[in-house]
Amino acid sequence: MTQIDDAGMEVDLGAMDRAARQRMVLNLPNLLTYGRIAAVPALVGCFFLKGDLSNWLALAIFITAGVTDVLDGYFARAWEQQSSLGRMLDPIADKLLVSAALLMLAAQQTIAGWSLWAGVIILSREILVSGLREFLAEVQVSVPVTTLAKRKTFMQLLAIGFLLAGTAGDKIFPYTTLTGLTLLWISALLTLYTGYDYFRAGMRHIMGYKD
Repeated sequence: MTQIDDAGMEVDLGAMDRAARQRMVLNLPNLLTYGRIAAVPALVGCFFLKGDLSNWLALAIFITAGVTDVLDGYFARAWEQQSSLGRMLDPIADKLLVSAALLMLAAQQTIAGWSLWAGVIILSREILVSGLREFLAEVQVSVPVTTLAKRKTFMQLLAIGFLLAGTAGDKIFPYTTLTGLTLLWISALLTLYTGYDYFRAGMRHIMGYKD
């Protein structure tokens, strides 16, 4: 499809659309998000290494991924490069990273016993809220992220950071693992509350929705 521009030149609109899509896919905020997704197998791989180096390397990858999460949002807003692709992939990348870290920490038995319930609560909430958001998106209802939910996410990431340091961190600060487990339980309690908040906000739309 073509049209004539102000200078009388013929412009290929299809080529312009393709170029715009390519710029969207390859803009810096989205590249940072891709990097966060790529960090997931790298993080998992650290758990198969031996010694304290594996803990510190896993922590370094996790912190770097967390920094990219902040930067991609900042650059997207500052450079007006927000896109539907970025909005879709950003929460997916976060959930993949957190889920992989929790599963590997459980397999390593850093999270064990009763503390496994904290991990189960966090993962269950993420799945349930994702399902709720997907349903509400179909009926064109958006559920905004609350301030408490943002604090919950920060607490959750902080907990995982301490737990990734684990036994290596205990040699420097003896309560590293204990601090991580305590923060994990606080995150789980906040997760329950914010999850309930989301469902309460969305329930009236669910009950009123008709095919």
